[in-house]
Amino acid sequence: MEPAPVLVQARDQFLAMVQDIRPELHRYCARLTGSVIEGEDIVQDTLAKAFYALTLQSEVPPLRPWLFRIAHNAALDYLKSHGHKYTEPRAELDDRPELDDAPDPYALRAALSRFLALTVTERSAVILKDVLGHSLDEAAATMDATIPAVKAALVRGRAKLRAPAPAPEALASDAEARAQLDSYARLFNARDWDGVRALIGEDCRLDVVTRSQRRGKAVGFYFDRYQQEDVRLEVVSFEGRLALAALVAPFRSPSYVVLLEWSAGKVQSIRDFRYVPYIVADAELAAP
Repeated sequence: MEPAPVLVQARDQFLAMVQDIRPELHRYCARLTGSVIEGEDIVQDTLAKAFYALTLQSEVPPLRPWLFRIAHNAALDYLKSHGHKYTEPRAELDDRPELDDAPDPYALRAALSRFLALTVTERSAVILKDVLGHSLDEAAATMDATIPAVKAALVRGRAKLRAPAPAPEALASDAEARAQLDSYARLFNARDWDGVRALIGEDCRLDVVTRSQRRGKAVGFYFDRYQQEDVRLEVVSFEGRLALAALVAPFRSPSYVVLLEWSAGKVQSIRDFRYVPYIVADAELAAP
């Protein structure tokens, strides 16, 4: 059953309200999980919970701190439910007077995967203070912690981030997956839409993130918009897997990514991130 028009309008108004905050929420959640994809999943969960909560309130709370608090709790729930390491939220409560209150620029340059060496409390403190520029008071409110606890987590987290990084794991070689993506990209870039559609499985699932979901024959209409646009696809290494980077004319750098899943030579799932391009800013993309 389709949502009522009034509800759809209210949801669209809410998403417009949070549009400027959303990329910042993603930077936080992506570093907490070590993945831009998992980070976006948590952002969507956060906004769904926030929208529902707003329908039960008579007035809108201060959006930024409220959304960060929801995102923090949603991320903790996600990490625990998925068995991630280092998710114990408690921190030592000792004060650290030697703390440098200025943001640490090293955290801005650290790869997402480096944050997973920190406990979740250390991660939260470093991301909020050093990456996003929140004050100690704001970080403590988001984390539901004391300022001394945040300071202690910052000292430990900064030290761990500056420790020598382990050698990166090599991307698993999968000639079949590479050949499948190369075939899809080649047909797409040649504007052979009949050829592309022929690769789509009968029960394929489509998720245009934040906009629409389709399944089966309806997925074929997904390519209608691309027929009107100058977009090129390239196979890339993306968070330890092969994916497609979408480059929009003049093709200087990837604008967003598309993830495909295959079975028996057919595409069974498409996840298109064109409407959340901010994930590319934090993604670790490389030639496979």
